[in-house]
Amino acid sequence: MRLSLLDRSRTRAGSPEGAALTHTVERAVAAEQLGYHRFWVAEHHGVPGVASGAPAVLLAAVGAHTATIRLGSGGVMLPHHQPLVVAEQFLMLAALYPGRVDLGLGRSLGFTAPVRRALRRSGEAPDTFADDVVELRSYLERTAPVTARPVIEAPVPLFVLATGRGVEVAARLGLPVVLGGPVLDRPDLGDLLAGYRRNFRPHRDGRPHVTVALDVLVADTDAEARELALPEVWAMVDSRRTGVFGALEPVAAIRDQRWDDQVAGRVERGLDAVPAGSPGTVRRRLEQLAERTGADELLATGSTHDRAALADSDASLAALLA
Repeated sequence: MRLSLLDRSRTRAGSPEGAALTHTVERAVAAEQLGYHRFWVAEHHGVPGVASGAPAVLLAAVGAHTATIRLGSGGVMLPHHQPLVVAEQFLMLAALYPGRVDLGLGRSLGFTAPVRRALRRSGEAPDTFADDVVELRSYLERTAPVTARPVIEAPVPLFVLATGRGVEVAARLGLPVVLGGPVLDRPDLGDLLAGYRRNFRPHRDGRPHVTVALDVLVADTDAEARELALPEVWAMVDSRRTGVFGALEPVAAIRDQRWDDQVAGRVERGLDAVPAGSPGTVRRRLEQLAERTGADELLATGSTHDRAALADSDASLAALLA
C-alpha cells in the first residue's frame, strides 16, 4: 500500500486556534521528508476542534513550503460549493504546483443544524452530489460550455470520499474511492468493495483505486500508543455529552477528570477501535485490513495533543510501511 497523511488541523487546548494551521504546514514538510505519497487537508465548518474550513487556502500554504509531495483535499464538501468555483480553486493550485494536486470530494452537509443553516443547506434539499461531480469534472477536463481558468495541461485527479452510497457513485463515474469511519466496520465491506471493482466504469485511463482512511498511531508500546489515541477518542466521547467536538486536551488533564461507567466504557471501546500500538501491533492490524479491503493506499488520519509524539508516530509509520 502507498502511504499518505490527512491532517485535519486539530486545535489544541492551550494554543491559539490559528496555530493549528501552522502545525499542519509543519507536519506536511515533515511528511514530505519521510516519503509520504500525499498530504491532504480537511473541510469542517463551525467546529471548535478543527481550524480548517477552506482546503484550497490551506493547500496553497502547504504547497509553498513543500516541493514534491502530492497535495489534496480530504475533502471539499461539494454540497457547499458551486462546481465552477471549486474547479477554479484547484486549477489555480495545479498551476502553482504542477503535477501535485488532487481533489477529494465529500458530501457532508455539516455537523449541526445552525451550521447547515449558515451554509444555506437543508436536510430536505435534493441530493445532487453525483451530478455536481460530473459538472465539476467537465470544467477540469474543458468539456463544459464555460472554460474554467487557468487552463492547465492535465486534469486534476478526482477522488470520492464515500459511505456505502458514495461507493456506487465512484464506480459509476470511474473514480478512485476513499473509505473511512464506520463504513470500515460494515460486515459487508468485502462485498461493497467487490461491487465497486466489478461495476467500475473506466473514465479515460482510470482504474479502480481504494484508499482506506484510518486513525493510525504508533509508539514504542501498545500502552503508550493507546495514550496517544486518548485525546481524539475523548473529544469524540465528550462531544456526545456536550454536543461540541472540542480541542485536543493533554492526556493528564483527561485522566484527571471523573468518568462514570458509561463514559469509561465508551472511551475503552473507542480506544479498542483505533489501530494504535507498537510497530508490530500496527503492522498486524494493517495486514488484516489489507486482506479485507485489498486497499491500494492508506491515508493515516491520526492526531494527538502531544505534537512531538505525533511526529514520532508519523516517522514510525513511514518506516513500518517503507
